[in-house]
Amino acid sequence: QVQLVESGGGLVQPGGSLRLSCVVSGSIFSINAMAWYRQPPGKERELVAQITGIGETNYADSVKGRFTISRDIARTPLKNAVYLQMNSLKPEDTAVYYCNVVAGHSYWGQGTQVVVSS
Repeated sequence: QVQLVESGGGLVQPGGSLRLSCVVSGSIFSINAMAWYRQPPGKERELVAQITGIGETNYADSVKGRFTISRDIARTPLKNAVYLQMNSLKPEDTAVYYCNVVAGHSYWGQGTQVVVSS
């Protein structure tokens, strides 16, 4: 059984930083991509950042230069992780952030809340 567990969300002031983590446990083989999505209040879910199986990254224009996605690839398929370092946070970054892994099937975490407010 595959599980994605996010952590690291919270309340932060504008200009601050947070680091989101997503630990992927279970039998996953041949990960195609790992990504972070977010869903702001009253809006649709959107892609924030993605890292492919060969390490290529891409970012939403709104977060380029501020957010960095990275990953740990386990030596066994039992545990992988993906991270999102978020710097220079803005109120418009407020959202529920979701971890996503594509490995034949698309897997989602339960989400972690990020609130950027003074």
